[in-house]
Amino acid sequence: MAFTDPQNNIDQFEILSGMNVADLGAGVGAYTVIAAKKVGLDGKVHAVEVQKEFLDKIRNLAEAEHLFNVNVIWGDVEKTGGSKLEDSSMDAVIISNILFQLENKENIVKETYRILKPNRKILLIEWTDSAGGLGPIEADIISSDKAKKIFMDNGFDYEKDIYAGDNHYGMVFRKKESNSKTLNIKI
Repeated sequence: MAFTDPQNNIDQFEILSGMNVADLGAGVGAYTVIAAKKVGLDGKVHAVEVQKEFLDKIRNLAEAEHLFNVNVIWGDVEKTGGSKLEDSSMDAVIISNILFQLENKENIVKETYRILKPNRKILLIEWTDSAGGLGPIEADIISSDKAKKIFMDNGFDYEKDIYAGDNHYGMVFRKKESNSKTLNIKI
């Protein structure tokens, strides 16, 4: 049985040197550290987490790995502006294992849309089952079809599935180009 592996999941996602990446609901920083290594010294990873005790763990982990391109943010990704990141400032966003916990799942999708640059990507990793009690209770699990619908209904195109282990699914979405382009009409 293969459990989800953050390194494997990031390797299937296009994170490049110099990128600005947000890890929303960063937890203890497993994805943050791997992404920080990928973006290198010219990039930055913004680990956004609502649980303050995890922020110190992320800081300590980044420091132990000699990663000075990690920005730790105490924020609430369920609120508009809650990530404290600028509009259209991120090249990529990672959301792993938090969708099932959120009361209003659309809010994190809207916050992701706000901070992501047009035509850029998001990596979603989420539970498929409770994994024998390690994961969420069955009633809280969000099916991949439901997750896909939430993202597609809120400005994202589905791009592909990734293999994220036996108890998780992984999907990549791309932010649609903005429809609010300025028209130059001459009269």
